[in-house]
Amino acid sequence: MTVLTQDLLDRIRSRAAGYDRDNAFFTEDLDELRAAGYLTPRSLLDTARDQRLLAAYAPATALGVNMHHVWVGVARVLAERGDHSLDWVLEDAAAGELFAFGVSEPGNDAVLWDSTTVAAPVEGGFTFTGTKIFTSLSPAWTRLGVFGRDGDTLVHGFITRDTPGWRSLDDWDTLGMRATQSHTTVLDGAFVPTSRIARTLPVGPNADPFVFGIFANFLLLIGSVYAGIADRGLELAVEAVTRRTSIHTGESYAQNPDFRWRIADAAIALDAIAPQLERLAADVDRVVDHGASWFRKLTGARHRSTETARYVIDQAMRSAGGGGYRATGELARLQRDVLAGIYHPSTAEAVHSTVAANLLD
Repeated sequence: MTVLTQDLLDRIRSRAAGYDRDNAFFTEDLDELRAAGYLTPRSLLDTARDQRLLAAYAPATALGVNMHHVWVGVARVLAERGDHSLDWVLEDAAAGELFAFGVSEPGNDAVLWDSTTVAAPVEGGFTFTGTKIFTSLSPAWTRLGVFGRDGDTLVHGFITRDTPGWRSLDDWDTLGMRATQSHTTVLDGAFVPTSRIARTLPVGPNADPFVFGIFANFLLLIGSVYAGIADRGLELAVEAVTRRTSIHTGESYAQNPDFRWRIADAAIALDAIAPQLERLAADVDRVVDHGASWFRKLTGARHRSTETARYVIDQAMRSAGGGGYRATGELARLQRDVLAGIYHPSTAEAVHSTVAANLLD
């Protein structure tokens, strides 16, 4: 059962344009979502459905909150498979702590398979020194997942906001998804005690359940956010052609065969997304084993969702007329927000490489 009431969603939508205009963090949204219990652990399927709904009202808010839900989802995936090493994440999330990702690094196209951050073993744990980019929730996180390299080993752990040895550069000024405030984070000897080291894994691809949990939750929840953007774009397209009237014919654009085809084609593409995302989310929850095909299915679902969202928003822009091009309009904001989809792992090139390897190697 969702806690996203219509009143809450309407309030969140009413603030989205202001956050975007002011390049400001979604503080009020976060406070209301936390108070409503939205940050507490739930199934991946329920979370994916709600994230899609939330994104239709405020894409950047949904994308930012996603990072918290991913870590909670990783802990849940492990617990459902008998590994309770991250149960403390579930307990912290239930108590109101906010988790964020300090994983992406400048120039690191290996993503989770390697790191430019140095993880140095010290008495009682590790220190982390390096630079992380796209740290969503930068103004508000209380738990930050980080990883780094110690020789041939990748070390994953969590720092708290009061951990010495980190700073935020407050440098987020982007085309879209502005309210996420995904600042660069600099780690300079930030200490993680052994009790908060989540995994030590060899450098390179790994099918460890911890890694699977990250991929499954990140990719499906990212896909859900962009599906939500497309949902709203389609709504705005329908509203636009219904409202517009042709001077030439005197008829509503909703009766124009070209615009009818355009909107129908966008809807057909979008209708295919929910079954794919929701089936895979349910399979994760039910511990279904897709074996070596898991990564093919997960990366493919995320790629298809973000690319479809871009297509739907493009059709909406073409349907809205010149008014849709106004920078202050919602549709123009969606156009900017949806472009962020091309920058999330896995890249289009990596997705096709993964699928080809699964089928041909």
